[in-house]
Amino acid sequence: GLIAVRGLPGRTKVSDAGNSTIDSWCEQLAKHKIEKIERRTVQNRWPRLVSRNSRKGVHGWGYKAQVALVYTDTGVMGWGLASGMGKSGASELTELYRGKAVTDLFNPALGTHDDVPKWIDLALHDLAGMILDLPVFVMIGGDEPKSVPCYSGMIYFDDIEPLEEPPGIEQVLFNAGADFMFGYRQMKIKVGRGSKWMDREAGLQRDIEVTNALAKAYPEVTFLADANDGYNVDETISYLDAIDTELLFMEEPFRENEVDLAALRQNLDSKRLKTLIADGEDDPDAGLLDILIERDLLDVHLTDLYGLGFTNWRKLMPSLIKRGVQASPHTWGHRLKTVYTAHLSSGLGNVLTVEGVTAFSKDIDFSDYNPDERGNISPPDKPGFGLTLR
Repeated sequence: GLIAVRGLPGRTKVSDAGNSTIDSWCEQLAKHKIEKIERRTVQNRWPRLVSRNSRKGVHGWGYKAQVALVYTDTGVMGWGLASGMGKSGASELTELYRGKAVTDLFNPALGTHDDVPKWIDLALHDLAGMILDLPVFVMIGGDEPKSVPCYSGMIYFDDIEPLEEPPGIEQVLFNAGADFMFGYRQMKIKVGRGSKWMDREAGLQRDIEVTNALAKAYPEVTFLADANDGYNVDETISYLDAIDTELLFMEEPFRENEVDLAALRQNLDSKRLKTLIADGEDDPDAGLLDILIERDLLDVHLTDLYGLGFTNWRKLMPSLIKRGVQASPHTWGHRLKTVYTAHLSSGLGNVLTVEGVTAFSKDIDFSDYNPDERGNISPPDKPGFGLTLR
């Protein structure tokens, strides 16, 4: 089960500890030299077939995860998600980094050095935590594990799959019931059926019906919606007007642009809706996102946890806090990314909610990260990311 939220005895919060703590950590890390880097595939199986969204067809039963394992000459190993590394990547990195001190690649106060590829960013954070006997969330500035809401990101177009014999809304309600049983008290509904799979108007109508059926069936759940850029601004407003629940956020209603987001913001304000605007997941344009933040048209920053990189998220978060924008990094696909976001949240704060990717693995024990009775998750007080690779 999850540990109770508590202060960790004898630990000073890094931000209060000053440079002497960081210096002593660096001293310890410098004694460990990289010996080899390996790549491994781990199981990441979703509990059910995940169907379509507004842009993509059937997603299947889960994506396998590529992970990097970084070993030191002292026998310590850290590991983390390494999507896209490729089979030759591990041996090339071994050649490049063998004999280097951990501090040649990594500084606990900042993350990986600029020239270190993203493939070993997470593994190096885990490795440093293992060497220092510290959870990553403490190393990046937290003092205790903090609970953060975790939502199910798995409510897809289950009512229309298969297209030739669609089961209807009951299937969506049934699947939401499984997510409720698993512990989620927030759920994100995929919308935008009319973008590709149904007639435009009928698709919007079905989105509304599904949302209202879920809100009625699960009154204790907070809902979010995600159109994957499948709506236009008028459809977004029609959808928000017709649903019987106030969403926590509306994600990617349409391809982000100033004009349409300003119209959406004006509409939300005129109706005094608290629904937040969330964007920046798909092919993010950092310059545009900056303008949207400046114009108060973005409430929740969604760039992917791995796509941006853990080190880069550490750099981005303070500026988001300063500018009053919350974070909910995209994690879809791999449950490992949910784990990493929980550490980001406990270490740096400012995470509104974590995208939960229910997945099971014969290779990894995720049980410390199951939602608690309130639907929250928090990282355990274990070194690194607190996950054992079997």
